[in-house]
Amino acid sequence: MAFAYSSFKAICCNTNKITQSRSRLFSKFGVGNYSKAYEGDGKTKVQILNKELDIGLMINSYNQYGFRLNNNMSIVGPMAIFSKSVLSWNVNEYRDINEDSLSLFGILEPKLDILVIGIGNEKVTPEISQRILNFIKNHKINIEILRTEQACTTFNFLNAESRMVAGAFIPPKHISVNEDDLFYRNRKTNLYDGQ
Repeated sequence: MAFAYSSFKAICCNTNKITQSRSRLFSKFGVGNYSKAYEGDGKTKVQILNKELDIGLMINSYNQYGFRLNNNMSIVGPMAIFSKSVLSWNVNEYRDINEDSLSLFGILEPKLDILVIGIGNEKVTPEISQRILNFIKNHKINIEILRTEQACTTFNFLNAESRMVAGAFIPPKHISVNEDDLFYRNRKTNLYDGQ
């Protein structure tokens, strides 16, 4: 037992020496009033500055003009989104999607696990799938072609799982309203009215 106590005492002495060294270092570089790391009533206090994990960019919302990301950035028009960056995508509509417009996704390193394509609110047809079949064959990238609403959700889910995912999205021309939208709109209205 005496050995454990003496080891503990030695560690405490080394901690005091480190604290004194830091104090001298901070005063040397002009940092005033350096306080010890622990002062208080015997309770440890922790302050968390960032409560969210660094999960990268997510799509919070979209409309007919573009997208809003989780970092409050608004993107006007079609976009190509990656886990940490976003670019404007030079297509006007789903008919413009071809091997050339997807070429950026084929040259990325490390290679993508999956590319999620949102084609507005058009239906996925064999014609659309056939246009990018050559791209799939040449670059061996998994591609998911969905309406933009489902594509945004899929991208967010895969990005949260830390997969190597990219998205290419065209804003929808029409926004459909569902029951959840109506419920939350009525709830907000009731809250503002004081009911």
